Amino acid sequence: MADTSSTKRPNPKPLIVVVEDEPDLGTLIAQYLERAGMRVQLCSRAAHAMKFLQHNFANLILMDLVLPDKPGFELYEELKAANINVPVIFLTGNLIEEASKVHGLETGGDDYIIKPFSYAELVARIRAVLRRADYREDSNVTRNVKVSDHPFDFCGSKVTPVRLEIEFPDGEVMKVGRKELGILAYLNEHHGEVITRKALIHSVWGQHADVKSRSLDQYVVKVRELFKRKSLDLSDFRTVHGIGYIFDPKKVSREGE
Repeated sequence: MADTSSTKRPNPKPLIVVVEDEPDLGTLIAQYLERAGMRVQLCSRAAHAMKFLQHNFANLILMDLVLPDKPGFELYEELKAANINVPVIFLTGNLIEEASKVHGLETGGDDYIIKPFSYAELVARIRAVLRRADYREDSNVTRNVKVSDHPFDFCGSKVTPVRLEIEFPDGEVMKVGRKELGILAYLNEHHGEVITRKALIHSVWGQHADVKSRSLDQYVVKVRELFKRKSLDLSDFRTVHGIGYIFDPKKVSREGE
């Protein structure tokens, strides 16, 4: 029997969400992108795009700035507010003001393509943004933690993201799992706030991760057990029953127990 353990699987085709209200143009764009080895989801309205992206992963959004139900910039801001962080290329008319272009780039847009455009250029621009997005993700330890993040203190220990390590007061240094590190980092960034389980999952695993609250709780138990073995006080890291957790080293809240 042939050994297939080392057989490489083909890379999955990137999914591009095209938000364009002109049916003919949307169809042409989809045809060219599919020929270039991409998958396409066509959306003719901002509401349709938002609904799709709330429930599905996408690699990139190609978004017209002029949509029938709301401006593209407004949709983009709503996506960011919902923690749906997908690279975006804006499609614009050739009369768009320079200030609008600058605004889009400054708020996090990845590129602009001005109509009319060549489809070869469109494909090249999309591939360039996808490559940059892959490079950015390479520096992530988890969804919310990068290797460049600074060390931080947590319940008497020092957490160092770049080495995935926790240093305890007795001098012992121990490795910490990526997800446990993501949980500690998110709690540390939100002192005194009640963090829902859903918010914590979305932050560490991503918006579209299929992770249950029970799985999150198991990771939290691992963290607690690690600190308890070192006899560290965890009174600042509390469970808020039915909601989630709170990390409150400055004693600003009475939530949790």
